[in-house]
Amino acid sequence: GGWVLLQNCHLGLDFMDELLETLLTAEIQDDTFRVWITTEPHPKFPITLLQIAIKFTNEPPQGVRASLTRTFSGINQDLLDVSNMPVWKPLLYTVAFLHSTVQERRKFGPLGWNIPYEFNSADFTATVQFIQNHLDECDTKKGISWNTVRYMIGEVQYGGRITDDFDKRLLNCFARVWFNENIFDSTFCFHTGYKIPVCKTLEQYFEYIQSLPAVDSPKVFGLHPNADITYQSNTAADVLDTITNIQPKESGAGPGETREAIVYRLAEDMLEKLPPDYIPHEVKSHLIKMGQLNSMNIFLRQEIDRIQKVITILRNSLNDLKLAIEGTIVMSEANALDNMYNARIPQVWRRVSWDSSTLGFWFTELLERNTQLSTWIYEGRPNVFWMTGFFNPQGFLTAMRQEATRAHEGWALDAVTIHNEVLKQNKEEITAPPSEGVYIYGLYLEGAGWDRRNSKLIESTPKILFVQLPVVHIFAVNTT
Repeated sequence: GGWVLLQNCHLGLDFMDELLETLLTAEIQDDTFRVWITTEPHPKFPITLLQIAIKFTNEPPQGVRASLTRTFSGINQDLLDVSNMPVWKPLLYTVAFLHSTVQERRKFGPLGWNIPYEFNSADFTATVQFIQNHLDECDTKKGISWNTVRYMIGEVQYGGRITDDFDKRLLNCFARVWFNENIFDSTFCFHTGYKIPVCKTLEQYFEYIQSLPAVDSPKVFGLHPNADITYQSNTAADVLDTITNIQPKESGAGPGETREAIVYRLAEDMLEKLPPDYIPHEVKSHLIKMGQLNSMNIFLRQEIDRIQKVITILRNSLNDLKLAIEGTIVMSEANALDNMYNARIPQVWRRVSWDSSTLGFWFTELLERNTQLSTWIYEGRPNVFWMTGFFNPQGFLTAMRQEATRAHEGWALDAVTIHNEVLKQNKEEITAPPSEGVYIYGLYLEGAGWDRRNSKLIESTPKILFVQLPVVHIFAVNTT
């Protein structure tokens, strides 16, 4: 009648088959016997074992109310009464609120954190322990050393997990605004309606937490209301993706075209529009004319090699798919057929190319990228470059730096940095290339707006998620 607990079973998948065999064959005398398994999601986990098990997942709760409830459930009355200093309880609540905020910001993707960090209750416990120790040792006359508290939170306890400079800046900003003398002021609030309660018992805290709104505005976490639109649309896209993935593939024998006929027509259409291959000796002769060893032309050559690879793979797999649908060869492209029918990019193509929301957008982008490269090599260098149409945009900027360094005598590549200036024109208004550096377009702002008249960032306009920047002039400056 005992319980067996097996942890981290994704590390021992071979044993799972044995376990399944044991469970199915052993005669278990007692009804109260249970086997508990903990595991991370894993594609090779035995499916039969999953089917006979009752499964549950432990996800962090959504929203400040649920998150604070969970945090305070792990606190006992002794911890509340551990210090008789009046600053202790507000500080404890502020740490709990910060803990909820860093967790909640994750759901907004790159708008919340550039990298989604795994914050957990250990961070909270360690921070509370530190504040407790700090209060025990601090001089009652001098009071709390806020700099120490902010440093420990922003750089060590929570900040220790953070690897991105901008994320570190964000966390330190929260620490600066929320950990100072103002939190003991009765008018202080994290956001309208989210204040620090004055309570003596855990019950009173739970009562206050229950009075918080069930759904939080992104403003509570320091985000613009637009962030909520992004989050909601991403969630909806995930749900719909899952639904299309598990839909039965065989359609009924009703009227209308079959899946195969639709995909066949699509494949023919794409083959027709597919640009011709680059002929190596032609490319080479044009590069020699333009100056083969110029860093920009070396970059161009690498880009052409990569786009050629995409075109070749696309042409071969579409031709194979057509033959497979006709029944001439064995259908090895079943995956591509399903993906194309659902307007998704087949895995084989995505591996050598770029990400896009649908197949149509992806294919249009292929044609546009190709147009930029073929115009550049056959008709000469463009006045404005479509920056996001390159496989390696960083390489493009490095080539530009090298070009500028070589043009000036006495400049060293290490001492040259890239500067930029956002112009007021759009790409159609540009008629000549800059005297130095490059003009680029195609960059978008997310989470901010752009004031054209004064050339500066402003708050986003409600319901407008992306704003296209005008042409940007990128040039190199010698720092020495």
